[in-house]
Amino acid sequence: MTTVPLFSRLGLTPVINASGTMTVLGASRVVPQAIADGAEIQSHFVRIGELQARASRTIARLTGAEAGFVTACSAAGIALSVAGCMTGPNLGRIERLPDTEGLRDEVVVPAGHLVHYGAPIDQAVRLTGAKVVPLGSPGRVRPFHLEDRIGERTAAGLFVVSHHVVPEGQIPFEDFVRVCRAHGVPVIVDMASEYDLRGPLARGASIAIYSSHKFLGGPTGGIVAGAKELVRAAYLQNRGIGRTMKVGKEGIAGTIAALEAWERRDHAAAREREAGFVRLWQERLAGVPGLALEVHHDWTGNPIDRLKVSVSPTEAGLYAWELADRLAAGNPAVHVRDDLVEHGHFFLDPCNVLPDEADVVAERIAAEVQAAIAAGDGCRISLPERLRRQDEAALAWPD
Repeated sequence: MTTVPLFSRLGLTPVINASGTMTVLGASRVVPQAIADGAEIQSHFVRIGELQARASRTIARLTGAEAGFVTACSAAGIALSVAGCMTGPNLGRIERLPDTEGLRDEVVVPAGHLVHYGAPIDQAVRLTGAKVVPLGSPGRVRPFHLEDRIGERTAAGLFVVSHHVVPEGQIPFEDFVRVCRAHGVPVIVDMASEYDLRGPLARGASIAIYSSHKFLGGPTGGIVAGAKELVRAAYLQNRGIGRTMKVGKEGIAGTIAALEAWERRDHAAAREREAGFVRLWQERLAGVPGLALEVHHDWTGNPIDRLKVSVSPTEAGLYAWELADRLAAGNPAVHVRDDLVEHGHFFLDPCNVLPDEADVVAERIAAEVQAAIAAGDGCRISLPERLRRQDEAALAWPD
């Protein structure tokens, strides 16, 4: 790996991101044009409304929406969209939130979609003053649950597309849209980490929300796209609670550039490059004691494969979470996708990896397993202990 002068100057630990588009690691590599356009606009003044209108045209072209805008992040997009569904374009109501007296203020959400993405998704809804109405139970949500809970106070339905969602027993998207539309309830779809920019709106959603800084490779931001009247109502929240979620001129210009770069991207070539990294890891890790390897397609149907690495504590000499933590403790730090590590496995995600980094990932995993076997110092930290240490570390920041 090449040395980054800024990291040396600030005393930062270099990171190899084999975990995917994770916010805690900076999400993704920003594409060159987004960097250039964001930097160029920084030293100039611009009418933000005019710039957002320009973003709206780009968003509409790529998503099939009537309109769109850029906000601070996809979580902000959820909050602003919910707020817009409650207030409409009424400026008095916009300034009144989170006071929802007299407004439709309930948002129906399948119970299995109440995920935690670094914060609980229901909190993004509740910030507006709205109330979350869970549907069914986490592993069983049927259309009749939705029919039963929609009422005169229902402002919107929220549907989440994410690998965090409970994988079984969920209401199909088409049924969710059908029931909501039959009752005149707008459907908001959280697509923060998804490739499919056109599908949700084409299939009946009212608003779709994307992250600018994940697969799109833009600066930190969120994209709200959908029906013009609802998008306008959500955008107008910048005169109210959206003020705390505002995005700068560089974020808007960078997002426009990232969307245009996505439109020009050779997606087939990118997929082949990523698949090459997965093959390399398979080959390099095949003989490492205690590791079982399996290519795993993306949970939500994105065109990306990851390598599932299952760790046998008796053969590898350490638990899967210990291996993940030892990789992250190195220099450079190697971060793997470990959100399901309690099941004894983690994933290697190739989407943000460079060729020389792919080699380092394989070398480090093999070396950590061999070191644990030789030293016999693994299988010491239980999963509850690991979680306790993570919470303690968070509470100790910035020390």
